Amino acid sequence: MKYAVIPVTPFAQNCTIIMCEQTREAAVVDPGGEVARIRAILAKHELTLTRILVTHGHLDHAGGVAELAEATGVLVEGPHKADDFWIKMIPQQSQMMGFGGRSFIPDRWLEEGDTVTVGRHTLQVLHCPGHTPGHVVFFEPEAGFAQVGDVLFAGSIGRTDFPGGDHETLIRSIREKLFPLGDHVRFVPGHGSTSTFGQERRTNPFVSGQYG
Repeated sequence: MKYAVIPVTPFAQNCTIIMCEQTREAAVVDPGGEVARIRAILAKHELTLTRILVTHGHLDHAGGVAELAEATGVLVEGPHKADDFWIKMIPQQSQMMGFGGRSFIPDRWLEEGDTVTVGRHTLQVLHCPGHTPGHVVFFEPEAGFAQVGDVLFAGSIGRTDFPGGDHETLIRSIREKLFPLGDHVRFVPGHGSTSTFGQERRTNPFVSGQYG
């Protein structure tokens, strides 16, 4: 499995293309915007988009989902239904933030324990609330890879001051669901550089020294 990170929107949100080298099938995770650019990259690398995956309903992660889905006809999977209110608020978020986005209804809401496929790869779904109530994480165990959205960052954690956010819930999601996946797992956060769960468990000031 390979992946490419494409920062999009004024918030430099990490949209990720996950690809299967054997089948050339791909999924786009969190297309917050700049849909034409995302599609151009897919075409340049001759990838067949098969699904759109969404970690949570904030505008910078989900604002381009409706446009990309309509343009390609692929399925939209995620987030958890607890983020339905955030997705319905995308037009309002767009007005506040000054860049476009439309609401949508996923073809499949995701739950803890679900799986999604990208070519020959199977990604496990973990429900990790705290930043938003319906936030999900995608984990591919064979590749040691996770797409964590705004749950965890290199050296930081997601904000919890938005509606539906909760600090203690977020900390539990990180310590009880992400860190047990293994120190070796490399993750792509919603913003900023990649890291590993081991690095964050040891050094992240918000969650280090209190796990295990």
